[in-house]
Amino acid sequence: MEVVYEDNHLLIVNKRAGEIVQGDKTGDTPLSELVKVYLKEKYNKPGNVFCGVVHRIDRPVSGLVIFARTSKALERLNKMLREGEIHKTYYALVEGRPANPEGLLENWLISDPRINKTFISKPHAEGAKLSRLEYRTIAQGDRYTLLEVNLLTGRKHQIRAQLSAMGHPIKGDLKYGAKRSNPDGGISLQSHRIRFEHPVSHNEIDVTAPPLPEFDKCTK
Repeated sequence: MEVVYEDNHLLIVNKRAGEIVQGDKTGDTPLSELVKVYLKEKYNKPGNVFCGVVHRIDRPVSGLVIFARTSKALERLNKMLREGEIHKTYYALVEGRPANPEGLLENWLISDPRINKTFISKPHAEGAKLSRLEYRTIAQGDRYTLLEVNLLTGRKHQIRAQLSAMGHPIKGDLKYGAKRSNPDGGISLQSHRIRFEHPVSHNEIDVTAPPLPEFDKCTK
């Protein structure tokens, strides 16, 4: 487990593709439990260790995830997340070349929990939510383009669904139309940067994860 930021109130981990943030029906050990073990051993804490999940990223996605070490920090971070005060930037390696090198995507999305997939829907359809993101091209290769994506809303599978709808699915993302899977079973989407005001100290927190090696390889 790679810890990239830590203080008395929160902790930020660079998640690997394939890890789950919170427990699910698979029964696999989630990252939240590994964080508890890490804190318990590092600080020799007796009894249960608090670890609050602030947000999640999909299992096949890698990158930065915030955990709260206190209930006070969790409450404040959850409020900041709801109000759009935690800014998340992703790197996405997509198939092909978008017609516009940068732009704003706006779609109405609706999720089907039975198959764990999100779809583009008609505007204002029942259960659908307006979803917005900005993207810009960072690098291009013969078959793939590396995009920087700034989320303006936080919907389930939002980046995956919207980029696929644009005609450029994320490399390795078979669920959303990619031509082939990645060797590690993950997809080429990374939670690359997180910026926010610390919930207690009010200092600026600005953390980045090293870009995945394949980003450079696939755009040469």
